Amino acid sequence: MKVILVADHRGYKMKETIKEWLKEEGIEFIDGGCNSEESCDYPDYSIKAAEKVSKGEFDLGLFFCHTGQGMVISANKVKGVRAVLVFKSEIGKLSKEHNNANVLCFPAGYIELDEVKSAILGWIESEFKEERHKRRVKKIEEYERK
Repeated sequence: MKVILVADHRGYKMKETIKEWLKEEGIEFIDGGCNSEESCDYPDYSIKAAEKVSKGEFDLGLFFCHTGQGMVISANKVKGVRAVLVFKSEIGKLSKEHNNANVLCFPAGYIELDEVKSAILGWIESEFKEERHKRRVKKIEEYERK
């Protein structure tokens, strides 16, 4: 399992905390920035990281900004990315099972750290339920190819 983490200035602190937790959990990751709380533009980080997920360089992207919305919008512009806004721990699990999501975006200003950790573990421990949801994800992929 390879993970890429990115944040803007408003998600920086949460990203840094999650990095330490990932180390403790033994989960391999790369930090794709940002590297401070100095104001920056989320698309500069989310699009580059989403491209790496789309190319298969990473299994999962963890993106952090204040509301999570900008990260979701920009990441989903990248072909092959299925980014979701995670606002409760159960969403991590369900986004894998139902949508085969490969990027989890967190609203750092509105979610507790324990919820984030639980959502990440839920995603990691879950499997895509192809028998029920494959046709739906396939429709998205077919549209992307147009």
